[in-house]
Amino acid sequence: MIYYYDGSFDGLLCCIFDSYANREVLTAIYCDEDLQPTLFACRTIPTDSRHARRVFRKVAMLSHDAADLLRRGFLTCLPEKELYLYRLVVKLLRDGPGFLRNASDETLYPVLRAVHHLNGEAHLLKGFVRFSELGGVLGGEIAPKNRVLPILRSHFCARYQGETFFLYDRTHKEALFYAAGKAVIRPLEDFQMAPPDETEAHYRLLWKRFYDTIAIKERYNPKCRQTQMPKRYWGTMTEFQGDAYFTAQSSPAAVSDRGAPVGIPAPGTLPESVPSAPESAP
Repeated sequence: MIYYYDGSFDGLLCCIFDSYANREVLTAIYCDEDLQPTLFACRTIPTDSRHARRVFRKVAMLSHDAADLLRRGFLTCLPEKELYLYRLVVKLLRDGPGFLRNASDETLYPVLRAVHHLNGEAHLLKGFVRFSELGGVLGGEIAPKNRVLPILRSHFCARYQGETFFLYDRTHKEALFYAAGKAVIRPLEDFQMAPPDETEAHYRLLWKRFYDTIAIKERYNPKCRQTQMPKRYWGTMTEFQGDAYFTAQSSPAAVSDRGAPVGIPAPGTLPESVPSAPESAP
């Protein structure tokens, strides 16, 4: 049997509930957006918050670690993650939580590895996010592989308690909004960052000058840099942008960088198809 659901975490939990209620063994679980022809029997599962709570309470009662894996596993970019998480819950209910101590277990390992990747990416982005000041609001963009905004929410809300900010995820078309002590994550299909004003453009330039200045020419090691700062994050980091990124809205030309100390220059701009992202306000 193949189930289709609405793409939400509660929707996935409802798929697990219905599979037990109807004694059906699932061969695949797809989001409604991924409808495709199949020879297997299939049906769409409606999302019922009561059923979702029952499943999650049962998992948490058996193992808090399994509940955390289930919640975080849903945020990963693991292919067919729904089926892996379904099998994880099935084994937990059938055999108990003992198998969670065996990291090489064939049911556990794919989920464990995906969650490890999610946590690692979220950790890196705590240092790689660059915010811009846009009329009193801090704005930033990221392009992660995993849905890291729920993981990053507590970090940035605690760090910028007195600020109003947003963080846009280009990959998953959603944004974290924070204001007056409240944070929400909402889908945002189309978004274009506003160009900087004169002050913000100068702050961006100062950051790039700092980055170029502190480099030690004799210890220049591009391979080491790409290990510590993977290249796929460069498209949203101020220090790797071209001149256009430092152009103020009211200025016809890029902010002058005359007098900037000589350092190791940042690499050239990424392809134009990858939009740039703003820098941290001081």
